[in-house]
Amino acid sequence: MSTVLEAAKVPYIQVLDETGKVVNPDRMPKLSDDELRELMKRMVFIRILDQRAIKLSRQGRLGFYAPAGGQEAAMIGSEYALQRDDFILPGYRDVPQLLYHGWPLYQWILFSRGHQHGTEIPEGVNVLIPQIIIGAQYVQTAGVALAFKLRDEKRIAITYTGDGGTSQGDFYEGINFAGAFQVPAVFVVQNNQFAISVPVELQTAAETLAQKAVAAGIPGFQVDGNDILAMYSVTKEAADRARAGDGPTLIEALTFRFGPHTMSGDDPTRYRTKELENEWERRDPLVRFRKFLEDKGLWTPEEEERVMEEAREEINAALKKADAYPKMTVPSLIDSMFEVLPESLKAQRQEFAGQEEA
Repeated sequence: MSTVLEAAKVPYIQVLDETGKVVNPDRMPKLSDDELRELMKRMVFIRILDQRAIKLSRQGRLGFYAPAGGQEAAMIGSEYALQRDDFILPGYRDVPQLLYHGWPLYQWILFSRGHQHGTEIPEGVNVLIPQIIIGAQYVQTAGVALAFKLRDEKRIAITYTGDGGTSQGDFYEGINFAGAFQVPAVFVVQNNQFAISVPVELQTAAETLAQKAVAAGIPGFQVDGNDILAMYSVTKEAADRARAGDGPTLIEALTFRFGPHTMSGDDPTRYRTKELENEWERRDPLVRFRKFLEDKGLWTPEEEERVMEEAREEINAALKKADAYPKMTVPSLIDSMFEVLPESLKAQRQEFAGQEEA
């Protein structure tokens, strides 16, 4: 038994410690000063967006929302390692990756409200809308990546789920298929410690979630998910391997969501202690990276305040555009379902159109 457990050990990767000091220079990615600042700008933007989205949800101005605060490094670092034609298949918390891969902010707002235009992905934006069925995106990712392999396209498919998602059958089916066919895919598990309200130690008896890769015959890595440089480094390495034809990778990002699971009535104080929350707040990915940049002379409080103000203005503009967008109608919904409407839907469309005109 001990031999089996030893074989399932996976590397733990960290570049920056909690004080912002480099502890693993061999893993330090080759990023310019401008690129390092860009990573910080993106995390600041997402933190401001998350705070605003929580308020909008409470005001009834936003529909479904799963807070992302605390997980910015795992999200932004992994997406930044991608190429523009790589394909993202997200879970419902993975809005930041989609926005920086090209999904317009105002369309995300419409999507959260249930408006069909929110799901109309613009041409050239290589994403799917957030998957609500937990784990389903893992099977879809294996299929998309297989298509890239069969077409001999140097693209990868990347997907995300949470720690609870690894308890779904689709998780195992997806990574097993991907490993069997050696498709160009990257599977990310954002282990934020609680699947809604169930702690990870009750999800599995495995020491890590990354070691589940062993059964699929693919590499697995456990990463400090609050270290944006570690997330970038490991994701880029995995993406490069996939693009070179060396198959998929499973990445477990150890992180923590500061807010509730979703804004649909979840109360994290019922299953998380204040001591645990305080512990993870000390590991805040923005605080850590800010210290790193300040030590290098690349970031100032004045620049952060400017970025925060720009974020507020961009969010306000997107909200205004979403508010002004034409209301969805039943006929327009039916029109979006098929390129050529079947007769049954044509009749329904005419019926509803008549009711609206009346």
